[in-house]
Amino acid sequence: MSRPEENSVPTAEPGPELIEVDPAPRAGSTTPGSDLVRTDEKVAVDAEIGTTVAELTADDLAPDKRRRLLGRLVGDVRKRGLGQMFRPKSAIKWMADVVSDVAPHVPVRDQATLRRHFSGLDDDDLAERLVRNAARATAGVGAAGGGVASLEWVAAPTLLSAPVLLAAETIAVVAIELKLIGELHEVYAQPVEGSGGQKAMSLVQAWSGQRGVNPLVPGVGVASVLGTAARQELQKTLLRRFGRNLTTMGPMLTGAAVASYLNRRATRSLGEKLIKDLRKKQQRALR
Repeated sequence: MSRPEENSVPTAEPGPELIEVDPAPRAGSTTPGSDLVRTDEKVAVDAEIGTTVAELTADDLAPDKRRRLLGRLVGDVRKRGLGQMFRPKSAIKWMADVVSDVAPHVPVRDQATLRRHFSGLDDDDLAERLVRNAARATAGVGAAGGGVASLEWVAAPTLLSAPVLLAAETIAVVAIELKLIGELHEVYAQPVEGSGGQKAMSLVQAWSGQRGVNPLVPGVGVASVLGTAARQELQKTLLRRFGRNLTTMGPMLTGAAVASYLNRRATRSLGEKLIKDLRKKQQRALR
C-alpha cells in the first residue's frame, strides 16, 4: 500500500519559524519545576490541551498554522507541570495521564460523515486515504517540531523547552493516530461502542497495542483510569515514540527531515496493521 515517493526521507517544511510558545504560568497557578496544579486549574488546562489537540488532528492544516498550534500545545504542556519532564520515568507516566485525559477530545468522524467528505471511494480506498492523510499530518508535526529544534541548535539551546517540545510533539502524534484508529473502525463498519469516555479508553488501549479495538474488553471510562497492564503497555509504547521523537533535536534541519520521515512511516505502519486486522474481522462477520 505504500507509495514509492513516501519511502524516501522528505525534506523539512520550508522556512521553519520559531514557534510562539504561550507565556509561562502566572504566579499563584503553577511555577516551573512544580508538579502540583490545583484541581480546578488542571481541568482548565486539560480543556485547553484538548482543544489544541483536536485542531492539530485536522487533515489539511497549513504548515504555519500547525507550527502555531504546536507552540500553543507546548505552552499548555508547561502549565500542566514542567518539573516532571526532567525525570524520564515521571515524564512517561505524565504523558500517559495526558493522553488519557485528552483522548475524549479527539474528533472521530462517523461513517456517514466520512462518506460525505470522501464520496465515491470504496472501503479500502477510503481507508488508504485516511492513512495517507494521518501520515502526512504526523509528518507535519515532526517537521514543525524539528524546525524549531534546528533553530535552537543554531542559537543557544533552550534546555528548558526541549523536553516540553518533545512531549507536545508526542501527544500531538498520538492524538492523530487515535483519530485514525477510530475512523478506520467506522470505515469497516466496526464502530467503537460506548460512551465518550469508554470510546476514548478503547482507542487508547488499541493504540497502546497497535491493534484494532477488542470488543470483548469494554472500556470503563477514562475517568476510571487504565488498568495496570493496559497502563504499562501504554507507557511502553509512549516510551518508544518519545525516544523516536528525540531525532527532532538533531542539528540544523536534519532533525526536521528525519522526524517527519519517522512519524510518517510509523503512522502508515500502524494504519496498515489496523486495516489488515479490521478486514479479517469483517470477513469473519460475513461468514
